[in-house]
Amino acid sequence: MRNRHGIENPSVEIVPKMVVVHWTDVLSVNKTIRTFNPVYLPGRPSLRKASALNVSAHFVIGRDGTIFQLLPETTFARHTIGLNYCAIGIENIGSARYPLTDAQLQANTQLVKYLMAKYAIQYVIGHHEYQIFKNTEWWKETDPDYVTKKSDPGDEFMGQLRINLGLQGDVFGGK
Repeated sequence: MRNRHGIENPSVEIVPKMVVVHWTDVLSVNKTIRTFNPVYLPGRPSLRKASALNVSAHFVIGRDGTIFQLLPETTFARHTIGLNYCAIGIENIGSARYPLTDAQLQANTQLVKYLMAKYAIQYVIGHHEYQIFKNTEWWKETDPDYVTKKSDPGDEFMGQLRINLGLQGDVFGGK
């Protein structure tokens, strides 16, 4: 947290204030979990430059809507540049070619409602929306050039998820 976010924290605990929804681009729960399992990033040299810590998420949701918890919600996970210090990550098995399913939408709805009841969640965003926080107090990334372009899980999925959650409009509550 110190190196990437400039935050001094003697533990790996976070205070969840945001949920970031992703898709895996991998079509297997088991393969996704195996990818996240090593503590240190085995490949992807461009990501390794930023940190040797492997990418990860708190939850994985299968195409049938089954929810798997990989980490406690309050444990730091590397899934969204600039926001990991406060964000719970949900990975959905799917991709642009294999859009997320209705069962996944329902599972995300139930999971995020649970998280919103348990924590003071202020934002529910798609991974593709993370850069809108770049020039806000929320953004904590020490390298201003470390950004990536993401498309997951897309405006349609996030729009429907926000409707299901009773959230209005876009990320900041507008139209």
